[in-house]
Parts: sequence; C-alpha cells; structure tokens
Amino acid sequence: MSINDETKDCRSRMDKTVNYFGKELHGVRTGRATTALIEYVKIDYYGSPTDLKDIAGISVSEATQLIVKPYDPASKNDIIKGLESANLGLNPQSEGDMIRINIPAPSAERRAQLVGQIKKMAEESKIVIRNERRDAIKHIDALVKDKSNAISEDDGKHGKDEIETATKKHISKIDEMCETKAKEIETI
Repeated sequence: MSINDETKDCRSRMDKTVNYFGKELHGVRTGRATTALIEYVKIDYYGSPTDLKDIAGISVSEATQLIVKPYDPASKNDIIKGLESANLGLNPQSEGDMIRINIPAPSAERRAQLVGQIKKMAEESKIVIRNERRDAIKHIDALVKDKSNAISEDDGKHGKDEIETATKKHISKIDEMCETKAKEIETI
C-alpha cells in the first residue's frame, strides 16, 4: 500500500464517520416533526425486528404532527407498541387505518439534555476520527520503516501532514454540524 492509498483510505473512513454523525443528528428531536425521528424505530413485524420505514409510509402533516400509514393494516398495533417502547416520549394515537403522532415541544430542561446528548455524540465521532488518524499515521510509519518499499521520510512526513489536515477539516465539520443542531434545538 502506498502513502497516497493510505491517505485516501483514511479520508474515506473519516467521511463515513461524518455522514454517520449526520444521520444520528436527524434522529434527535427538535420540537418540529420530522420523519427521521421514527424511520429507524424497530417494530416487531411477524417475529423479526424491522425498521418502521420498511413497513409503513411516514409523513409530516403539520409542523408538530406525524402520520404513519401501515402498508399492512394488521401491523398497526405492532407499530403502536414499537413506538411506545422506543422511549422517544411520543404518544401514538390510532385513527382508522393510520396512526397520528403529536410531537410536543420539549421543555427547557429537555432541550438542555438534548444539546448535551448531541455534544456527547459529536465528541464520540471526533474520537473515531482521531483514532483513524492514529491508525493511518502508524501505517505510514510502518511503510517508511520498511526499506523494501523505497518510501522516503519526506514522503512519510508529507502523508502525515495530509492526514492531519483531513483530521482538522473533519473535526471542524462535526463541530459545525453540532453547533447548527444545538441552535435548532434551543429555538422554540
């Protein structure tokens, strides 16, 4: 493996971490209804845990209300049980062939908890990125030490600098995403 391959691979893994963090942020409640809030709730569907989005249509009817329309009407009670057991603080109401979910605005205390939660998630993602940096630098050091590769120390230093730059860029992106979500949560 060359130093360029190692830096590309490291950047790719860091991008995946940032994308994963973004997906996690979509599931955090802000007081506005969003389908991302419940899409990945696991529902016991005929004995196997299934994502809600795979067994029902989810839509936003108002700023604070979600509508869930099961593809299979027989699964409606299973969906309600799954939503109640997901500990999202939601109260699904059955209405004919659909389920209506009102999203209450979080209290000031709950908003503070949510901001703390996303900051913790951001820190965990930054740790993953730093671990990627550490692993990539170890690989580059090993490539430079191995004399059969004919890689100079200057090339190794250049590769490490690229990885450090990528690390700073990805960490600042996570900080920016965290800050945006925190502002979104704090505004009612």
